[in-house]
Amino acid sequence: MAQPFTLPDFYVPYPARLNPHLEAARVHARAWARSMGMLEGSGVWEQRDLDAHDYALLCAYTHPDCDEEALNLVTDWYVWVFFFDDHFLELFKRGQDREGGKAYLDRLPAFMPADLADGFPEPENPVEAGLDGFPEPENPVEAGLADLWRRTVPAMSADWRERFSTSTRNLLNESLWELSNINAGRISNPVEYIEMRRKVGGAPWSAGLVEYAAGAELPARVAGTRPLRVLTDAFSDAVHLRNDLFSYQREVEDEGELSNGVLVLEHFLGCTTPEAAEAVNDLLTSRLQQFENTALIELPALSAEYGLDPAENAALASYVKGLQDWQSGGHEWHLRSSRYMNEGAVSGVAAGLTGVLGTSAVHLAAALGTPARARLRSHTRPPHTHEGPSLLPDFTLSYPLGLSPYHERARTASVDWAERMGLLNDIWDREKLEGYDFALCSAGLDPDASPEELELSAEWLTWGTYGDDYYPLVFGRPRDLAAARVLHERLLACMPLEDPALAASFAAAPIERSLADLWTRTAGPMDPVTRAAFRDGVEHMLESWLWELGNQAQHRVPDPVDYLEMRRHTFGSELTMSLSRMRHAAALPAGVLDSGTVRALENAVADYGCLINDVFSYQKEVQYEGELHNLVLVVENFFGCDYPTAFRMVEHLMAARLDQFEHAVANELPVLYEDFGLTSGQIETMGTYLGELRDWLAGILNWHRGVRRYDAAFLPGCLPYGAVPETAVRGAGVPGAGAGGVLATRPAAVGAAAKAVPGAALADVQMAAPGGVPAAGSVPRQAASGAAPATASGAAPETEASAVPAVAATAPGWQYPSGIGTSAARVGPGAVR
Repeated sequence: MAQPFTLPDFYVPYPARLNPHLEAARVHARAWARSMGMLEGSGVWEQRDLDAHDYALLCAYTHPDCDEEALNLVTDWYVWVFFFDDHFLELFKRGQDREGGKAYLDRLPAFMPADLADGFPEPENPVEAGLDGFPEPENPVEAGLADLWRRTVPAMSADWRERFSTSTRNLLNESLWELSNINAGRISNPVEYIEMRRKVGGAPWSAGLVEYAAGAELPARVAGTRPLRVLTDAFSDAVHLRNDLFSYQREVEDEGELSNGVLVLEHFLGCTTPEAAEAVNDLLTSRLQQFENTALIELPALSAEYGLDPAENAALASYVKGLQDWQSGGHEWHLRSSRYMNEGAVSGVAAGLTGVLGTSAVHLAAALGTPARARLRSHTRPPHTHEGPSLLPDFTLSYPLGLSPYHERARTASVDWAERMGLLNDIWDREKLEGYDFALCSAGLDPDASPEELELSAEWLTWGTYGDDYYPLVFGRPRDLAAARVLHERLLACMPLEDPALAASFAAAPIERSLADLWTRTAGPMDPVTRAAFRDGVEHMLESWLWELGNQAQHRVPDPVDYLEMRRHTFGSELTMSLSRMRHAAALPAGVLDSGTVRALENAVADYGCLINDVFSYQKEVQYEGELHNLVLVVENFFGCDYPTAFRMVEHLMAARLDQFEHAVANELPVLYEDFGLTSGQIETMGTYLGELRDWLAGILNWHRGVRRYDAAFLPGCLPYGAVPETAVRGAGVPGAGAGGVLATRPAAVGAAAKAVPGAALADVQMAAPGGVPAAGSVPRQAASGAAPATASGAAPETEASAVPAVAATAPGWQYPSGIGTSAARVGPGAVR
């Protein structure tokens, strides 16, 4: 059979290496599979199938440095997982038997006890009762899992056992998602596919086995942090997308499978199969480059932040190396396995390279070819390109809008609150904040709120947006990531879990005082569990602002997958949706709101809301602010296309995410209700929650349509002031720091005299390297008192509405423009006020 497309040129920067214990692993795998009942008589495999698939070769390539015993065990795990995939296909997918498949899957977690002393499940009949009190499993999958668990977990910690059992359960249980899609004849959208493929595809599970085989168990205190999470996710996505390219013919043409990335993009983009294959390969490359960026930029910072010791740092390094080995080895195995189409693919083995050189040499094609051009493009996006008014979709959102009658009261109260907190003395003033009208957003998000609840909601939105404006202006333009980290820690201190009433005692600057005030009023009445969950939402948003600063410092357009997943935090989706979620949690069975179905529909809603903001704010962010964090721009960069084309793709994705939400409500939630045995009252509770999610979307869209912040007629005059508050970091280890450890801010003077400066940008006072990337070390310095603010290159013509002050800064080779008054940006000594 002819291949449906020619395999692309893969990004394989590290040559594959082969474990010397390959033959021993092959012999062992045959004997083990037969002893578990996976070969003759299983109805799934014969020995010739196992030999042809050659999972020992896969493991020898993906784990080239482990000893024979470890390689045998890892190979057994892969024999088991591939047998499970084929066993489930034969028994349940082909016959579309969801009920039988669920019963089959429900038994498997019991064969992974956290402590072996807890034993395995009680046998259901005398035939199952085996020796030493353990049951005789009902099928080869159960037999293999019980044996593997017994042999693996004694060497690993309780933390690893929990993480690995979770990834194994995800791998097993999300097979029902694939089965449900086959039953519905439905092809998922790209974001949905990436998220679900991580669970059902098994690569996070493979990453857990890398920890075992490499002797590189992750330190428990950092295993859940963003850098480790992104490393694992980027690794997983790359593994799955590579597999999708090699397995397209078998899965889509032979088996009728709908869960394949090539098919997903072919359907979403409306393109040919070869074009979709190239797009998948580009995404695979982007995810590998995200992996590299995280390993080289974020991991060292993580080590310093947590004070990891040498052994912990060595474990992280071995883990990264193990994941790299897996990528190269997995590619090589796909070239050789009879399971996949592989005609015309190029080997990742570096011919003639052996020893030390052969283990680390980077292929010239990877260094200089298409992947290198993609990497270069992501770092050389010209800032402040003229775009004109933002294009807007024909929104398909048809949910009715409800508005609180207390909108006007909440707007006045929230603006007064911001003034009392000191938020109107630097980047905002009262007129700007009134034009932003966050109370209008709150009135749509929660139309049934009491006056007090609405005011509190509007104040949270005010604070969150102030912080989102403040960070890039104060820390991003001068690339002062150290000062941003200090503020980050101080903001966390303003949210004490034990006694929220103490929050004000940790606060100094306006951004701190305002957060402390909100925290005391919001978290005080909460129970400890709800309070901790709410704090997590705020912390995730704060961490996402640091992530944006990191990209800003690198002048790096984010990888599309990383962008979308972080956008939910930068937009504050988790924070604004969390209170509604928590309100209903007590009325529902444990696990319902944390189920894959509910999490997926929440993410779909969150993404639609985020993308409403991205399409409305494109001109504001890209043209006037030089922003890199907008999905339309991210799509432009990824596909190398123009703004209108990227906009249409984003518009299509918005519609697909909304369709996914409605599909889940109509088709997946009823199955979930049945699986959890929800009562009519609990189903009604879920209905209320879904209504609140619809209110959330309707309120966000109405707010964007009704405020000045994104309207071309009010740009750039409605932007935050470009004058940067003086930021003095006081504390140990910070240059120029005094006693007390206080991050003090004093606003630059802004007022009538400040309108003398055209434009709204701060960035372009820096020296630039070729290609438009600011030169290393060209950090702008604040000018001495009395100096005038700078104008940005390419700034908008000066008008009464558009005159906005920019930062008073100097850089080598730059001079203040003549004829500008000196009172516009007077910077005084750092002080808290």
